[in-house]
Amino acid sequence: MSEKPTALVIDDERQIRKLLRIVLEENDYRVLESDSGKQGLSDIALRRPDVVLLDLGLPDMDGMAVLKRLREWSRVPVLILSVRDRPDEKVAALDAGADDYVTKPFEASELLARLRAIQRRAPFGTEDAYFQAGHLTIDFNSHTVTVKGDEVKLTATEYSLLKVLAQHAGKVVTHKQLLREVWGPNAESQSQYLRVYMTHLRKKIEIPDAPEKLLKTESGIGYRLVLPKEK
Repeated sequence: MSEKPTALVIDDERQIRKLLRIVLEENDYRVLESDSGKQGLSDIALRRPDVVLLDLGLPDMDGMAVLKRLREWSRVPVLILSVRDRPDEKVAALDAGADDYVTKPFEASELLARLRAIQRRAPFGTEDAYFQAGHLTIDFNSHTVTVKGDEVKLTATEYSLLKVLAQHAGKVVTHKQLLREVWGPNAESQSQYLRVYMTHLRKKIEIPDAPEKLLKTESGIGYRLVLPKEK
């Protein structure tokens, strides 16, 4: 059975967050809350939600600024939920990377339908629920990883790192991109994180006597998850 999708609500109004929690939990979402833009960006980087509901009128930074910063390093689906209803503001938000826009007050049924729609369009939705490369299988719905049919326990960070590599399987993912997507936009210089976690990940998913390794180092550039057909 797949896990409940996680929704992060970024809104400074306590009553709105409470209402959204009720609506979302009744419809099988796990709900996280942030009451500011900076906290929201941090929570997205650390807690990896499946979808974000973002208010534009935040106390510390405008929601548009949050959206633009987020799109520098993440493609998580974002639904704007705002009292701003001018067409030019909606267009600006969509052009900046929002997946949809709903104005307050909102109908719960419409909000839920729009959330389902943007999640269907997101990478690794139901049509891409599994990834396989040689002896490695990843189930993106249940967040489980198996090696030769046996489940391997990964930490949240190890799983996030493997997921990014799988999303770009066969291609080199640079150090900066991995640091940005797994640890957030402020971690691009922290290459020691990457070396340590890649070592841990290799120990868990590689088979010692296998003729070909799944994880390859591209010296000075990044890492690559090798597809089975590669030589």
